[in-house]
Amino acid sequence: MRPYIICHMIASVDGRIDCDMTEQIEGGNEYYEALEALECPSMLMGRVTMQMHYALAEPFVALNPEPIGREAFHVARNSEAYCVGIDTRGKLQWGDTEFDGQALLIITDEQCPKAYHDRLTEQGISWIAVGKEGINFARAMELLTEKFSVERLAVTGGGHINGAFLEASLLDEISFMVAPGIDGRSGMAAVFDGIEDKSRRATQLHLESVKQIGETVWMRYRPKN
Repeated sequence: MRPYIICHMIASVDGRIDCDMTEQIEGGNEYYEALEALECPSMLMGRVTMQMHYALAEPFVALNPEPIGREAFHVARNSEAYCVGIDTRGKLQWGDTEFDGQALLIITDEQCPKAYHDRLTEQGISWIAVGKEGINFARAMELLTEKFSVERLAVTGGGHINGAFLEASLLDEISFMVAPGIDGRSGMAAVFDGIEDKSRRATQLHLESVKQIGETVWMRYRPKN
């Protein structure tokens, strides 16, 4: 089993997700109002997003680079809600063990230095190591349910982590908000990004609902089988 997974994002009309930009064009607190309505106590973010909003500035440097080399996990404490961070090779450092009432939980692959997991354990931070070369997201989600009792999970970016979950067919729902503004800058990440397979077919969606919140449009989709 794995959690029910919803990708929840807000973007400009041209589909860009730079946080500073979306804050400029979002009318109020629409994004978080919608997130609360999704009833996903736990959230998951990629390394860049975690670095931007939660991690310390200085990266972690392992004095001993020996990898953990196996699937493993550590439950620092049980929590009703987790802030899940993707940090494949263990680069982020942490000044706290929870954010906004969500216990921190870090997912790495098995090539991540064991010293990083030891550091997380010392700090009282939960972690999962899974995947021989890169994170096995499907197995990581199974462990989230089996070992941490996560039943519903909101994936909240960035574009590359959203793309990884899309590519792995792990999204049960897409919650997409379009704020009243246009970015237009080249090189800015899109809602889903980073999939290398140029021959991959587009993911078809079924529209479940549309709601207007102020000048922001909130759409909920399910992938078609």
